[in-house]
Amino acid sequence: MTQTQEIKEDILKKVIKTRPSNSYKGKFGRILLIGGSENYGGAIIMATEGAINAGAGLTAVATRSINLTALHARDPEAMYIDWQDRNLPELIKKMDVIVCGPGLGSSRVALQIMQMLKANVAAQQTVVLDASALDLISNDKTLLPGKAGHLILTPHQMEWQRLSQIKIPFQTDSANLTALKQLNSVGNTTLVLKSNHTHIYTEDGKIFVNPTGNPGMATGGMGDTLAGIIGGFIAQFGFQADNILAAVYLHSLAGDVLYRDHYLVKPTQISQLLPKLMKKYAEQD
Repeated sequence: MTQTQEIKEDILKKVIKTRPSNSYKGKFGRILLIGGSENYGGAIIMATEGAINAGAGLTAVATRSINLTALHARDPEAMYIDWQDRNLPELIKKMDVIVCGPGLGSSRVALQIMQMLKANVAAQQTVVLDASALDLISNDKTLLPGKAGHLILTPHQMEWQRLSQIKIPFQTDSANLTALKQLNSVGNTTLVLKSNHTHIYTEDGKIFVNPTGNPGMATGGMGDTLAGIIGGFIAQFGFQADNILAAVYLHSLAGDVLYRDHYLVKPTQISQLLPKLMKKYAEQD
C-alpha cells in the first residue's frame, strides 16, 4: 500500500518564485472558469477570485448573463462570456486551464456545457472539475473529458460518494485509488478529496494529506475558492503535482492565518490574503 505523505510548508517556497522583471500577463497562463447558474452566481465569482488572486495571467468566466454585473463589480480583472455564446467552444480551445462546475447546476444547459467541454478540450490542457460538474458525471460517466492532458477532480466527501459509489465511512486510501483508476483508466487524473484534512491522490499513485485547515473554514464557497486557486496555480506554474499540493496547502494556510482572530473564515477573505502570503514565500526561494 502506498504510504501517505504529509504536505510540508516548504512546498510553497519550492513552487512560488519571484517573478522576473520582464513579466507580462501572457507568461502566467490563460484560465477559463465555467459555472454560475441563476441561483449560484456567487460560486463562480468566488472561484474566479481564487484564480485571479493566485496569480493567473488572463482570467475569463463563462456564466449566465445575470451574473455579469456582480462579476465585474467584484472582479473587473476577469473577462466575461455568456455560457450559451456560440463562441464558447473556440474560447475553450485557447485556454491552458479550464475550471468547470462551481454553481453550474444540473439543468439542460449545464449538461450541454459538459458535452461541449468534452468535445473541445485537448491534450495540452488541464481541466479542473468541481461541484455540479462532478454530480453530472456521477449520473453519466461518458461526460468525463478524457481527452484533456490532465484532469483534476475536487469533490467533497459526499460528491465523491456519488461519483465513486464509496460511502463516506469506507473512503479509505486503497478504495479511493481503486475507484479513481476505474473512473479514468487513462491515468491522467488527480483526486483532491476535500475533508477536514484533504487527501490528494496524484496521477502516479502517490497520496498526500494536507495538515492545515480549521473549523472556521466550514463555510459555503470554500471549495469553489480552492478550485479557482488550483486552476490559477496550474495556469501560472504549469501542471505538476507539486503545484496542486502547494495550492491546497496555501488555501488552508490562509484560512489558518485568518482563524487566529476570526471565529469564521470567509472564502473571499482567503482569496484577498493570497498575494501577501505568496509574496512572503517568493522572497524565500
